[in-house]
Amino acid sequence: MLIQTGFDIILTVAAPTQVLSLLQIHPSRAGDIQPGSEHFSVDPALDVQHYQDGFGNRCSRISVPEGLTEIRLHGAALVHDSGLPDPQHPEARQLPLHELPNEVLQFLLPSRYCDFEGDLMQFAWEQFGHTPTGWARVQAICDYVHQHLKFDYQAACATRTATQGWQEGTGVCRDFAQMAVALCRCMNIPARYATGYLGDIGVPAAPYPMDFSAWFEVFLEGGWHTFDARHNIPRIGRIVLGYGRDAADVPITMGFGPSELKRFDVVTDEVTAPEAVSA
Repeated sequence: MLIQTGFDIILTVAAPTQVLSLLQIHPSRAGDIQPGSEHFSVDPALDVQHYQDGFGNRCSRISVPEGLTEIRLHGAALVHDSGLPDPQHPEARQLPLHELPNEVLQFLLPSRYCDFEGDLMQFAWEQFGHTPTGWARVQAICDYVHQHLKFDYQAACATRTATQGWQEGTGVCRDFAQMAVALCRCMNIPARYATGYLGDIGVPAAPYPMDFSAWFEVFLEGGWHTFDARHNIPRIGRIVLGYGRDAADVPITMGFGPSELKRFDVVTDEVTAPEAVSA
């Protein structure tokens, strides 16, 4: 299938600044982007530098000069997708610590929003220490988070940590992902936060505007595997923008200094190939 992705974002700023954005599709999906379909623009035209961060994400650095108080970020890409749900590998075993590659060890450590010292660590071992290791343990964590947290857009909080989400019992997709990540790390399972496009493909349309979504991946036998504690079912059409330790590593936009989001429109739609239309 083909999925049309896109965004239209307007930011206001109070002073000359640098704005970082992580809005381009992750290099792991580069081969799926249809030739000539991807674009990224800033209005008015400004100096933009593109680079890859330490997690391999495609980032943009925008220089906002004196006297400019508003910028518009716009982009789109047509992406080929298998149309299959997230792969399931229930036989994947948890690797002992001595078998883990060096590069995944950072995803065992606490991070800004995936904190787990103290009560959450103790709870994790009491709740999941008796469960089978590997895929089944991660699924048990997803089941718990899915049931424990109540999804509520009105309760969104950009600074909520995993422990706070656990205590408050509410949040949005980033809170589901970060709590699951923290619990996996408590159990010595490397886990990383993911953000990207996830449209209503193969499921009933959600009764609220399209947004970027958050989920997570764990490192088990065979590599990185996708899990989603928010929806807790395999989904179709997941397109990654970025990976990190938590949401702090993958900001959709970030201005240094006061800024305000004035417009935020996201598109993720299955479309018909031009060849099929002409036929």
